[in-house]
Formats: sequence, C-alpha cells, structure tokens
Amino acid sequence: MILYKDEPLKKYTYTETGGPADILAFPNTSAQVKALVDYCRNEDIPWIVLGNASNLIVRDRGIRGVVIILLEMKQIKLEGETIIVESGARLIEVSQVARDASLTGFEFACGIPGSVGGAVFMNAGAYGGEIKDIFVSAEVLLPSGEIITMDQDSMAFRYRHSQIQELGGIVLSSRFALKKGNPLEIKAKMRELTELREAKQPLEYPSCGSVFKRPEGHFTGKLVQDAGLQGYTLGGAQISMKHAGFIVNINQATATDYIQLIAHIQAVIKEKFAVTLEPEVRIIGEE
Repeated sequence: MILYKDEPLKKYTYTETGGPADILAFPNTSAQVKALVDYCRNEDIPWIVLGNASNLIVRDRGIRGVVIILLEMKQIKLEGETIIVESGARLIEVSQVARDASLTGFEFACGIPGSVGGAVFMNAGAYGGEIKDIFVSAEVLLPSGEIITMDQDSMAFRYRHSQIQELGGIVLSSRFALKKGNPLEIKAKMRELTELREAKQPLEYPSCGSVFKRPEGHFTGKLVQDAGLQGYTLGGAQISMKHAGFIVNINQATATDYIQLIAHIQAVIKEKFAVTLEPEVRIIGEE
C-alpha cells in the first residue's frame, strides 16, 4: 500500500483543483482496504473513497483523515460472457477488454473517464446505457467492516443513484453480464461514441464531466445556453463554450471558483425557468 501525508488532491482530481488530504492511501487489495477501514473505525479517524476523482470537486481546504483511492486495484477477468472487475479499473479499459473478447453491452462506457467502483456507486451512464443494464453483483465493504454481496435488486438502481450511497459502502469488485456480439459492430459503435464525445465535450480542458443531473423534461446544456450563461467565467472556471453542461478549468481555477459558479448557474436557472438543477458532481471536503 502506498501512503502520502498532506498530499494535494489537485494532483489527482480531473478539475485539477482541491486541497490536501491528511493521509492519501492507494491500497492494492481488498484485504488492505478492509484493514485500512477497520483501523480508521477503531481509531475514530474519518475516511472517504474517491474512485478516480473524475466526477468530483474537493474543496480548497482539503479532506481530514484518510482518503482512499482504489486505482491500484484494477484486475479485469473474463469468465465466459461475464466480466469480473476490481473497483479501480477504468471503465474505458474494461470496455476495451470486452471489445477484444467480442462481448457487447459495455460500449456505452467507452468514453466515461471514471473507475468501475465509482460508476457502480452512482449508476454511471452515457448514450442510452447505464451500469444497471449489465450489472450482476458487487462485493461491498460496509463501514462496519463487513463485506457483503449486493445483487441487482439490493442495489435499487435509479438515475445516478445506488443503494451503496445510502450505506456508505465501498465497492471492491463487480460482475457484469455481457453477450457475444459481432466484433466489427462493437468496434464501430465504440468508434462512433468516441467521435461523438470528442466532438461535443471539452476534453481539451480539465473538468469534472457533466456537472448537473438532467432535470426532468429538460436538457441542462440548453437551459444554460438559453439563460445566456455559456462562456460565463468566475475566477479560473468557465462554463464551457463547447458544451454548456460542463465547467472547465481555463486558468488555474480553485474549487471555490467551481462551487460558486455552480451556485450561480443554479440561481439563474431557477429564477429564469423555475427549474432546480441538482449537481451530478460530488462536492466534498472541508468548508
């Protein structure tokens, strides 16, 4: 296990913002994660898991206690048409393994920058697909130290939500059911989705991905455009000129810039259209 003290989290977040973690841990195995959580519980030390910090804003004062990043736990195994994945594996890499095995079902995730654990935690999705569509089960470490298996029913998936959020658990590994497919069709679909993403999303700047959940009956980007906010800049953070649902770091933005810009967008959209925008991005850390 790799441990760092007073480590700036802006080195790891996709927004390139965020204050220090008292202790930053990179465990290699589920046993190490359990030992770490058990130690924190017994010593009354706060802890939190960040996934790979893609859809996340860490406040500028950072995070007290222990921050756990699971990126060293990245094993991917195939058993027939089932794919078993440790939580730190990146969705993009899993989609490539599935593609190379001519398995279909994971194509929707080929451009999502998150980790498998984070994706299961929030039921990540894109281009009409969601984790719940292929999910079979997950090994989950509860704050109590107990490791349980959660199936499709016990996960209670809905839009950008799973029961793990209520339990405060850590996804250690997950199983997904795919199907044999036409390798040419799988490759073509992934190429199409990658081109769509590159054309529409501001990948040239640091960002936390899609900032808000899609409000019922609306598209966030269109609401922001219609409000005249596209391009609005606060500090070093800007509402992307390429996709109004994204906030990009154009000039050494701070987490505070991001958080204040999110609040401004919410206030303007509420006033103009009576629509409440709920963040999809997680905002954590010391106020």
